[in-house]
Amino acid sequence: MNSIYFDHAATTPMHPAAIEAYVEAASAGPSNPSSLHASGRAARERVSVARDRLAEMLGCSPAEIVFTGSGTESDNAALFGAARAQRSRGRSAVVTTAVEHHAVLNACRQLEQEGFELTILPVDEYGRVRLEDARAAIGERTAIVSAMAANNETGTLQPIAEIGEWARRHGALMHVDAVQAFGYLPIDLRELPIDLLSVSAHKVNGPQGVGLLYVRKGTPWQPMLRGGSQERSRRAGTENVAGIAAFAAAADIAVRQRQDRWDHAERVRAEALRQLSAQLGAERFAVNGHPDDRLPHILNVSFPGISSESMLMSLDLAGLAASGGSACNSGSLKPSHVLEAMRLPSDKIASAVRFSFGLGNTMEQAEKMAKIIATISARYA
Repeated sequence: MNSIYFDHAATTPMHPAAIEAYVEAASAGPSNPSSLHASGRAARERVSVARDRLAEMLGCSPAEIVFTGSGTESDNAALFGAARAQRSRGRSAVVTTAVEHHAVLNACRQLEQEGFELTILPVDEYGRVRLEDARAAIGERTAIVSAMAANNETGTLQPIAEIGEWARRHGALMHVDAVQAFGYLPIDLRELPIDLLSVSAHKVNGPQGVGLLYVRKGTPWQPMLRGGSQERSRRAGTENVAGIAAFAAAADIAVRQRQDRWDHAERVRAEALRQLSAQLGAERFAVNGHPDDRLPHILNVSFPGISSESMLMSLDLAGLAASGGSACNSGSLKPSHVLEAMRLPSDKIASAVRFSFGLGNTMEQAEKMAKIIATISARYA
């Protein structure tokens, strides 16, 4: 196992409180919330309590939360469900951004195959959408607009409130992928112009295999899965009771300690940059993404002259876990679509590494990371 884990944007270690909640629920015996007997009622109560807690954190009604199996499922359910429902209202256009997670981009491309007109908004050199481009693309035929709150590769924030206001003005639905942002950014769905929002448990120190989709009351939307009447007939399939209980426990800690988590990640990130400058030299690396409008825990760095694959393999051998970008594409050698959309030079794209920080990381680990990278870089000098 790696002694330094700097890949929290891919997945996070489960918080002890989340593990405790999971074990407690899983040890309670057979638990199908749809069953009418005592164990079924107990399971249903666990799910209801978790739903209430998460709704309070998000500023919405518990009835507006649909539990899913992942952030990807939540993204797909939002896009397919809303776009297809809107088509019957004469809306047949979809708008998204060039830097979305593939769970959104590939779903949008599938909708394009189904006859929807797809517009993919460009971004600037920091990975941020220009509001004038969004306003030009959103019109009376737009069914849904999907823009992530914060990018999973660079941490850059998008102006989702402004885009959402424009979408609402034109009668289009607004979907936000908040998978990386939840637990770091304040989210109050009573105030934000958002109709659908995706969150994943394993990004906030909860278990893998659990997510949620917020669907604002009254939003035109069709369920993606067909089957039983679980989740008010919006997501068929027996709920993951233990996973949902652990999700709520982890999210509660993440939201209550949001400022502390932000400050801790920011300190580790700043120390990593300070040490890289000291150990390697500021001219030997470049930071990708917005310098200010960003999440605190993601640091995307290019090391021109050293390929991403070589750097990651060397880091792994030295006991440090990092990523070349989205974990969903780490098994491929394709360049990052996010950095390409930012129109970075090819040598920066080919040498980019994402470090992401969180629970358990220390300043000493940041210093050690820089020393390891300096040693690796010396081989390519």
